[in-house]
Amino acid sequence: MGKKINTKSLVEKIDKITKERISKGKVVSLSEYRKVNEKQDTMTLLVIDDDESIRQALKRIFEGEGYKVITAKDGSELSEVLDDAALDLIILDVGLPWVNGYELCELMKENSDLKHLPIIFVSGKTSKEDIKRGFEAGADDYIKKPFDVEQIKKTVRTLVRLRG
Repeated sequence: MGKKINTKSLVEKIDKITKERISKGKVVSLSEYRKVNEKQDTMTLLVIDDDESIRQALKRIFEGEGYKVITAKDGSELSEVLDDAALDLIILDVGLPWVNGYELCELMKENSDLKHLPIIFVSGKTSKEDIKRGFEAGADDYIKKPFDVEQIKKTVRTLVRLRG
Protein backbone atom coordinates (compact mmCIF):
# COMPACT_ATOMS: atom_id res chain seq x y z
CA MET A 1 0.00 0.00 0.00
CA GLY A 2 1.32 3.46 -0.87
CA LYS A 3 2.40 6.05 1.62
CA LYS A 4 -0.39 8.23 2.98
CA ILE A 5 -0.30 11.68 1.43
CA ASN A 6 -0.87 14.62 3.76
CA THR A 7 -2.32 17.51 1.77
CA LYS A 8 -2.81 19.95 4.67
CA SER A 9 0.53 21.73 4.15
CA LEU A 10 -0.03 21.88 0.39
CA VAL A 11 -3.47 23.48 0.86
CA GLU A 12 -2.02 25.98 3.36
CA LYS A 13 0.73 26.96 0.88
CA ILE A 14 -1.75 27.41 -1.95
CA ASP A 15 -4.00 29.54 0.27
CA LYS A 16 -1.03 31.70 1.33
CA ILE A 17 0.09 32.33 -2.26
CA THR A 18 -3.47 33.11 -3.35
CA LYS A 19 -3.98 35.59 -0.49
CA GLU A 20 -0.66 37.28 -1.23
CA ARG A 21 -1.51 37.67 -4.91
CA ILE A 22 -4.99 39.01 -4.21
CA SER A 23 -3.62 41.51 -1.69
CA LYS A 24 -1.03 42.79 -4.24
CA GLY A 25 -3.80 43.70 -6.66
CA LYS A 26 -4.78 47.34 -6.98
CA VAL A 27 -8.30 46.76 -5.70
CA VAL A 28 -9.22 43.85 -3.50
CA SER A 29 -12.85 42.84 -3.44
CA LEU A 30 -13.94 42.01 0.11
CA SER A 31 -16.17 39.20 -1.15
CA GLU A 32 -13.28 37.77 -3.17
CA TYR A 33 -11.00 37.87 -0.12
CA ARG A 34 -13.67 36.20 2.05
CA LYS A 35 -14.16 33.50 -0.55
CA VAL A 36 -10.45 32.66 -0.42
CA ASN A 37 -10.56 32.48 3.36
CA GLU A 38 -13.61 30.22 3.44
CA LYS A 39 -13.08 26.53 3.08
CA GLN A 40 -14.95 25.89 -0.14
CA ASP A 41 -15.28 22.19 0.51
CA THR A 42 -15.89 22.07 4.24
CA MET A 43 -16.96 18.57 5.16
CA THR A 44 -19.87 18.06 7.54
CA LEU A 45 -19.79 15.39 10.22
CA LEU A 46 -22.71 14.22 12.30
CA VAL A 47 -21.98 12.96 15.82
CA ILE A 48 -24.75 10.91 17.43
CA ASP A 49 -24.09 10.10 21.08
CA ASP A 50 -26.32 10.31 24.14
CA ASP A 51 -23.39 11.52 26.26
CA GLU A 52 -23.15 15.32 26.07
CA SER A 53 -19.45 15.33 27.03
CA ILE A 54 -18.57 12.93 24.19
CA ARG A 55 -20.62 14.96 21.68
CA GLN A 56 -18.90 18.18 22.71
CA ALA A 57 -15.41 16.61 22.78
CA LEU A 58 -15.84 15.24 19.25
CA LYS A 59 -17.30 18.55 18.10
CA ARG A 60 -14.25 20.45 19.41
CA ILE A 61 -11.80 17.93 17.97
CA PHE A 62 -13.25 18.03 14.47
CA GLU A 63 -14.08 21.73 14.33
CA GLY A 64 -10.40 22.22 15.17
CA GLU A 65 -9.63 20.14 12.07
CA GLY A 66 -11.81 22.39 9.89
CA TYR A 67 -14.95 20.26 9.73
CA LYS A 68 -18.47 21.47 10.33
CA VAL A 69 -19.92 19.31 13.11
CA ILE A 70 -23.59 18.70 13.84
CA THR A 71 -24.62 16.76 16.92
CA ALA A 72 -27.62 14.69 17.94
CA LYS A 73 -28.25 12.84 21.19
CA ASP A 74 -30.45 10.08 19.77
CA GLY A 75 -32.54 8.89 16.86
CA SER A 76 -35.29 11.44 17.40
CA GLU A 77 -32.82 14.34 17.18
CA LEU A 78 -31.27 12.67 14.14
CA SER A 79 -34.51 12.96 12.23
CA GLU A 80 -34.56 16.72 12.89
CA VAL A 81 -30.97 17.13 11.68
CA LEU A 82 -31.24 15.09 8.50
CA ASP A 83 -33.67 17.47 6.81
CA ASP A 84 -31.28 20.42 7.04
CA ALA A 85 -27.82 18.98 6.49
CA ALA A 86 -25.66 17.70 3.66
CA LEU A 87 -23.54 15.16 5.52
CA ASP A 88 -20.20 13.60 4.64
CA LEU A 89 -19.71 11.17 7.54
CA ILE A 90 -21.48 9.95 10.68
CA ILE A 91 -19.90 9.08 14.03
CA LEU A 92 -22.35 6.91 15.94
CA ASP A 93 -22.54 5.47 19.46
CA VAL A 94 -24.06 2.02 19.96
CA GLY A 95 -25.68 2.59 23.36
CA LEU A 96 -28.42 5.05 22.44
CA PRO A 97 -31.84 5.19 24.10
CA TRP A 98 -34.94 3.87 22.30
CA VAL A 99 -33.29 3.01 18.97
CA ASN A 100 -29.75 1.71 19.46
CA GLY A 101 -26.82 2.54 17.20
CA TYR A 102 -26.88 -0.80 15.39
CA GLU A 103 -30.53 -0.27 14.46
CA LEU A 104 -29.88 3.34 13.40
CA CYS A 105 -26.96 2.25 11.24
CA GLU A 106 -29.06 -0.42 9.54
CA LEU A 107 -31.88 2.07 8.92
CA MET A 108 -29.48 4.62 7.44
CA LYS A 109 -27.85 2.02 5.19
CA GLU A 110 -31.31 1.05 3.90
CA ASN A 111 -32.07 4.69 2.98
CA SER A 112 -31.10 5.60 -0.59
CA ASP A 113 -29.97 9.11 0.42
CA LEU A 114 -27.83 7.95 3.37
CA LYS A 115 -26.49 4.54 2.41
CA HIS A 116 -23.37 6.01 0.76
CA LEU A 117 -22.31 7.86 3.93
CA PRO A 118 -19.42 6.38 5.90
CA ILE A 119 -20.41 5.47 9.46
CA ILE A 120 -17.95 5.03 12.30
CA PHE A 121 -19.08 3.45 15.54
CA VAL A 122 -17.41 4.94 18.60
CA SER A 123 -18.52 2.81 21.51
CA GLY A 124 -17.76 1.44 24.93
CA LYS A 125 -19.19 -1.88 23.75
CA THR A 126 -15.94 -3.59 22.84
CA SER A 127 -16.49 -7.33 22.70
CA LYS A 128 -15.76 -9.17 19.46
CA GLU A 129 -19.50 -9.77 19.10
CA ASP A 130 -20.25 -6.04 19.49
CA ILE A 131 -17.68 -5.08 16.88
CA LYS A 132 -18.86 -7.83 14.49
CA ARG A 133 -22.45 -6.65 14.91
CA GLY A 134 -21.35 -3.08 14.10
CA PHE A 135 -19.79 -4.12 10.81
CA GLU A 136 -22.78 -6.33 10.00
CA ALA A 137 -25.03 -3.29 10.55
CA GLY A 138 -23.05 -1.45 7.87
CA ALA A 139 -20.35 0.48 9.73
CA ASP A 140 -17.16 1.40 7.90
CA ASP A 141 -15.11 1.33 11.10
CA TYR A 142 -15.50 0.65 14.82
CA ILE A 143 -13.48 2.58 17.39
CA LYS A 144 -13.46 1.62 21.06
CA LYS A 145 -14.06 4.14 23.85
CA PRO A 146 -12.04 5.61 25.33
CA PHE A 147 -10.76 6.55 21.90
CA ASP A 148 -7.38 7.84 20.82
CA VAL A 149 -7.84 11.34 19.35
CA GLU A 150 -5.23 10.89 16.63
CA GLN A 151 -6.70 7.53 15.63
CA ILE A 152 -10.22 8.89 15.24
CA LYS A 153 -8.97 11.94 13.29
CA LYS A 154 -7.00 9.68 10.95
CA THR A 155 -9.98 7.36 10.45
CA VAL A 156 -12.30 10.26 9.64
CA ARG A 157 -9.79 11.82 7.21
CA THR A 158 -9.34 8.48 5.43
CA LEU A 159 -13.06 7.73 5.09
CA VAL A 160 -13.91 11.26 3.96
CA ARG A 161 -11.13 11.14 1.35
CA LEU A 162 -12.22 7.70 0.10
CA ARG A 163 -15.81 8.94 -0.23
CA GLY A 164 -14.76 12.09 -2.11
